[in-house]
Amino acid sequence: MSAEFAHLHVASSFSLQYGVSSPQELVDRAAAWGQSHLALTDRDGLYGAVRFAQACSGAGLSPVIGVDLTMAHAAPRQRPRSAVRGGQWVDESHDRIRVLAAGREGGGGGGVGWAALCRLVSRVHAVGERGAPRATPEMVAWAGPAVRVLLGPDSDVGRAVLARHRDRARSLLAGWCERLGVAPGEGGRLVVELVAAGTPAGTEGCTEQAVGMWHLAEELGLPVVLTAAVRHTDPEGVVVADVLDAARRRVLLRPEQLGQRTTHGHLASSVAMAQQAAWLAQRAGFHSASRAADRLLTSTLEVAAECALSARDDLGIGAVHLPEPAVLGFRDSADAMEGLVHRCRGALADRRPGGSAGREAEDRLEAELATIRQLGYPTYFLTVARVCELIRSMGGRVAARGSGAGSLVNHLLGISQVDPLRHGLLMERFCSVLRAELPDIDIDVESARRTEIYERVLEDFGADRVTCVSMMETYRVRHAVRDVGSVLGMPPQEIDALAKAFPHIRARDARSAVRELPELRAAGLDAPRLQRMLELVERLDGLPRHVALHPCGVVLSNLGLHDRTPVERSWMGFPMSQFDKDDVEDMGLLKLDVLGIRMQSAMAHTVDLVESTTGVRIDLDDEEMIPWDDAETYGLIASTRTLGCFQIESPGQRELIGKFGPRSLEDLIIDISLFRPGPVKSDMVTPFLAARLGWSEPLHLHPALTGYLRSTEGVVVFHEQVLQIIAATTGVGLAHSDEARRAMGTPQGQEQVERWWRAAAALQGFTGEVADRIWEVLASFASFGFCKAHAAAFAVPTYQSAWLKTHYPAHFLAGVLTHDPGMYPKRLILDDARELGVTVLGVDVNASGVGYGVERVGEPPLLGELSERAPGEVGAEEALARVRQRARPWGVRVALTEVKGLGEDDARRVVAGQPYTSVADFWHRARVERPVVERMILAGAFDSFAAPERRRDLLVELLELERWRDPRQRRRRERSVSGRAAQDRAAAEQGVQSMLDLPAPGASAGSGLPPMTVEERVAHELEVLGLDVSAHVMDPHLPTLRALGVTPARDLLAQRSGAEVLVAGVRVATQTPPVRSGRRVVFVTLNDPTGASDATFFEDVQGSCAPVLFSSWFLLVRGTVRRAGARGVSLRATGAWELTALTDALRVGGVEGMHAAWAAADSHSAVRGLTQQTHDAQVEGEEGRGLPLRSGVPSRKLWHSSPGSSGW
Repeated sequence: MSAEFAHLHVASSFSLQYGVSSPQELVDRAAAWGQSHLALTDRDGLYGAVRFAQACSGAGLSPVIGVDLTMAHAAPRQRPRSAVRGGQWVDESHDRIRVLAAGREGGGGGGVGWAALCRLVSRVHAVGERGAPRATPEMVAWAGPAVRVLLGPDSDVGRAVLARHRDRARSLLAGWCERLGVAPGEGGRLVVELVAAGTPAGTEGCTEQAVGMWHLAEELGLPVVLTAAVRHTDPEGVVVADVLDAARRRVLLRPEQLGQRTTHGHLASSVAMAQQAAWLAQRAGFHSASRAADRLLTSTLEVAAECALSARDDLGIGAVHLPEPAVLGFRDSADAMEGLVHRCRGALADRRPGGSAGREAEDRLEAELATIRQLGYPTYFLTVARVCELIRSMGGRVAARGSGAGSLVNHLLGISQVDPLRHGLLMERFCSVLRAELPDIDIDVESARRTEIYERVLEDFGADRVTCVSMMETYRVRHAVRDVGSVLGMPPQEIDALAKAFPHIRARDARSAVRELPELRAAGLDAPRLQRMLELVERLDGLPRHVALHPCGVVLSNLGLHDRTPVERSWMGFPMSQFDKDDVEDMGLLKLDVLGIRMQSAMAHTVDLVESTTGVRIDLDDEEMIPWDDAETYGLIASTRTLGCFQIESPGQRELIGKFGPRSLEDLIIDISLFRPGPVKSDMVTPFLAARLGWSEPLHLHPALTGYLRSTEGVVVFHEQVLQIIAATTGVGLAHSDEARRAMGTPQGQEQVERWWRAAAALQGFTGEVADRIWEVLASFASFGFCKAHAAAFAVPTYQSAWLKTHYPAHFLAGVLTHDPGMYPKRLILDDARELGVTVLGVDVNASGVGYGVERVGEPPLLGELSERAPGEVGAEEALARVRQRARPWGVRVALTEVKGLGEDDARRVVAGQPYTSVADFWHRARVERPVVERMILAGAFDSFAAPERRRDLLVELLELERWRDPRQRRRRERSVSGRAAQDRAAAEQGVQSMLDLPAPGASAGSGLPPMTVEERVAHELEVLGLDVSAHVMDPHLPTLRALGVTPARDLLAQRSGAEVLVAGVRVATQTPPVRSGRRVVFVTLNDPTGASDATFFEDVQGSCAPVLFSSWFLLVRGTVRRAGARGVSLRATGAWELTALTDALRVGGVEGMHAAWAAADSHSAVRGLTQQTHDAQVEGEEGRGLPLRSGVPSRKLWHSSPGSSGW
């Protein structure tokens, strides 16, 4: 009996919510069994094919790649309901088949079989419903002879055999032969698959089915293969498989059923599979069972050999596939190179005074062009430049980020705004002849126009050359809790509470988080009954659960793109490769990251507002209009009033710039690089600041290296500095230095580099203690530091945003509020605007637009008040004073789209109909749904028609308008003399009273409706807009703050370092970034009517504060003042309490009652009890009804809930 075997039916974890093991794990197990071939046949896609092929190459296995296709039903079937999640039961009654790509021995060499498989998968996904691909026999036949079709027990033939309909099974199999052009006895393209499920693991029915299919194949002369329908490496994986099955099918799974529902599916050894073959041959009753078993195993190996692929020759891994030069207007690659040279040389002459480039720039350009010529990449750079030109031709903003900013060619082509010569950036960090993979250029565009840009690129290059990149969303703790809780039948409310209690962490860390985080223990997540659930949650860690459109990746290739990658539709309708960003790079495809950055949209919005209100058109990229040395801009940055500014608005960054005080673009580059997890963890910040502020002398490693480290005060901060140090100490070029730097990322690589470096450095005279000191720095840098080119690319929009805030504060903050690019809620940005002197104008049906706007509310400052100052002479206080002068004449108008439920289309229709003369006029012409109009009234959108306190009267008017719109209601109204009419009016009044939570009729004079207080108006604004326009959300707590002696946020800077103070506010941001010690530190930002304050909670106080810190939104914090430089100030927190409880205690029991409540709240249990008692009192007491200002959990979030990336 043969000792060889090849598994041909294998699902990895890329069979979403079905497979358990990763491709690498499956390959490792097959290699351990000594098997020479292994297949991957994931369900309905090739998502894991690239990494599978690479894993096989690394393990010495021949990869066989196919797909497990879902076949379309001949007729629609009924789908019963399921009670698990209230949705529909997932129909898994579809037939399935496996299709394998043929390799060289099977007539599909040179990528023919792989291309046929890719195009088949693409075609299947192009038809039918997104996310539910369905194949037909005709599609499979269309793939041609370069594929092999496996009909197994889940095919139509297999199901007929299982149902003992032998004649139907034979007819179906004959039909497949006819479609695929397979003559009886010929075999080839069509293979019958027997799944090993024999004793003791299998069932009698499965065995009979396999025997019946074997006999049927013998009768028609078709080849037969044996598989194990693998979905996990080990038998123990059956538990996870059961959970995934239940989650996918949306059915309940009792804990005692775990591991019992699936009886096979692990990747068995060759010996075990030979035993299965013998068992089946024996049960089949063949004359010679042993020879029959040998034939079965041999046939399986023959099919595997026919379908063996080469990662390079078939998949194209390792080759480069760029758009054809003709697409860019060139004859061939040589012509494209000449075009690149001509364009760069011309741009270099144009950018220098008098047309003289200078020897340094000319030499640098020629060196970069030589590298590009040697690599054969001219079309790469020209393609990216073409995309940037397309975006600019649309009027959009575009800027490069990443290491590509270090290339002079990129700068001259207009891809990057950063001049690499000015900032000492290196091409070798981005691209060199020693680097095997394509360079990576990322570009930032306006987030609001990202899809429009995708459409333009598709149109320009053609759908045959362009596709987007996909990404796999994997199980993290919250998703895993939801799915495991659902299949175990836990109540939905409990599942939701458990999921939200966890931070955004890996699923594998669920139980350790419960042990280590006090807020999770306080929430009861350490209960014994939850331990089994959390164990299952951890076992789902990292498994793919959903394929989605990558937020920025776009592939541009030649016409062979669809021969190399299968494509499906994204939910947005864009074509999407089934490979992720790493896979497409390994495939040698040009992946361009087109990142939609909301700050770019915010700045574009600002520029448009400035032009529409002042007539001035700002060109942010014009150095003459916006010089890099504007003293007022650096003064604003040094003031730490940088909310809304790109990259420098977080609490940690504001503290750092308060200490640092950047005064140049180079300083901003250093600041951005220092505020990264690596530099923070390695404590690069402390020695840099000590030397920068004159507290200590810079410690330079060696006089020969001083020039490389002068700007960073002797501290190695940038990757580029490491390259320069290695080159200077060894005598090698920068390209070799970068290879060494990259190799130092692993312990083994670092050891090899150290041996090489010490030998080479000794030849250059660096020995002994000097060499030890230099190597210590280089070795510690292996895990830390930042690419200076990346920081320089970030510094440009950082400076531009700060310049806009300095010179056009109202317009800039309107742009920020419209596109929400930062880490803080909009209401905090509005508060910042107020503090700077900008008037906040509420939403108005006649004045508001789709986005935030600006309106002139006062006279501009006199010319002499803002006279020009010499660079470097504007301090922080003076810069702020000048910003306030510019801000005072302007008001920011809240956007219509802030109204909950009012989308952009509705808002545009409202704007198109402006002006409106009354609520009735708006009701008849704007065609907005009544609930939305109600919210608009409550938010003050109609205050121009009635005083703000009369918003209730407008609600009654709206109710009457709706009644008259309905013909039935109008007829009832006309019967005013009848008793029915009186009843109708009474019912209407009762409905209004209920809706508005009003006292009984007659309680107030006039209309019977009491005026709406400021507190009530703010409550409704928070509910409808998420903003407090009429007053600050903290205003009801001001008596409490005064009674406790709380220090306002704006006065913290005047406190001495080490002073103990109380601060209070609404929590607007909570962060737990990595820190040097590795311990958890919680950074909290509070907002009061005077500004924002930052508090730091170290682990020694988190235990007592966690129940309040992570669940309450109005906080009182005690701490000691930490002064950091001239403007940096924060608190080291020593305690935190829920402010709402103290305010209610003050209202009920006066100052003494408040202090008694505060004393009682000093224990963890008391805090929770006090919170619950307060909540109960609010529910029962009429005074608290409808006032989310006094609730511990406001009805609409007061913290940040930004819809996307802030630019990282």
